[in-house]
Amino acid sequence: MVPLAVGGSAAARAEPVSPKPILDLRLRTEHVDQEGLAREADAVTARLRGGVEIASGPWSMLVEGEATIALVDDYFDGVRGPADRPLVVDPENVELNRAQLRYAGLKNGAVTLGRQRIELLDQRFVGSAPFRQNEQTFDALRFQYGAKTGPTLDISYVWSVRTVNGSRGRGARQTAVDGDNLFAVAGLPTPIGTISAFAFLVDQDEAVVQAFRLSSQTYGLRLAGSRALGPVALSYAASYARQSDHHRNPNDYSASYLLAEAGAAAHGFTATAGYEELGADDGRALTSFQTPLGTLFKFNGWADRFVTTPPNGLRDLYLSAGYGAKKVGPADAVTLSATWHRFDSARLDLDYGRELDLLASAKRGRYTLAARYAGYRSHGFATDIDRFWLSVDFTF
Repeated sequence: MVPLAVGGSAAARAEPVSPKPILDLRLRTEHVDQEGLAREADAVTARLRGGVEIASGPWSMLVEGEATIALVDDYFDGVRGPADRPLVVDPENVELNRAQLRYAGLKNGAVTLGRQRIELLDQRFVGSAPFRQNEQTFDALRFQYGAKTGPTLDISYVWSVRTVNGSRGRGARQTAVDGDNLFAVAGLPTPIGTISAFAFLVDQDEAVVQAFRLSSQTYGLRLAGSRALGPVALSYAASYARQSDHHRNPNDYSASYLLAEAGAAAHGFTATAGYEELGADDGRALTSFQTPLGTLFKFNGWADRFVTTPPNGLRDLYLSAGYGAKKVGPADAVTLSATWHRFDSARLDLDYGRELDLLASAKRGRYTLAARYAGYRSHGFATDIDRFWLSVDFTF
């Protein structure tokens, strides 16, 4: 410790420095069988994230690297190789994933500068895409305000989005997409849940990325809450937003977003029903509601058929059921779930197919083992596809 003179007499000690290691490992195999492609895809990828976070008083600094290698590369990763196999967006990669400086000495507030993880609301509009081997992070200046109870405010200025394409990204799948992005979320707790007002100004300022047509401005409201009804825990969420073109986007359009979801949980069992609509303008490409910076795997099915909203928009009616238990055999926790989707267009009422997603996972200590399946049947909209995953994660 180094004593510091204060007022010529009093002494204060420097804040202790506390380092915290970061280690995140994942080994995953993915098999894809897609109608219309002669060859199937097999991807066995290993991902390592490692770094350190050093804190001293209200200050902290975090540095983290990320590396992904393909142990079996019989797949198209979107940035290299012929596209005669199904797409698996996990290209090989070595990059600086996060490098940030944070100051939390403000009253109920904090400022973070640098390459960082940003996950807002349910990650529909802005998220880190954690399922992908290469994480989506943001070069940003972020201000967060909020006590344990009371209003909250979260504002970020982002000048570069580091995509899931990693260091080998190119063409329409860039390593990073620059632009003047602004994200703002204000939350207010109420007796019926938290009401959030949000604004997302997305500036995809790269001509090679859809010729600027993913630049948009989105404004909306969201309500999310929960209630206990005897042994049953009820949850609900509703959201509405309006999106239009922004900055250099050559399209003149506007489209709406709607979400309504309700769930119940009791004795380890869960059930959820929801409806999500990404609206459309007049049927031209990229004039429907788009969310290029969201955690896309989380929404509209795991088969990844709707990561770009179709020109006529998308309606997703979904039902899910699950069960979770602690201390099952050698496992600390076990989770099972099944989700069914019915997809239609928001405009012209076209049939976009059905999908079934299944998950089984078990956690023991710092390890998590998971098996997933996604089966999409197109009903004439696109092509049928089956995806299988098996993964093991270790987090320190």
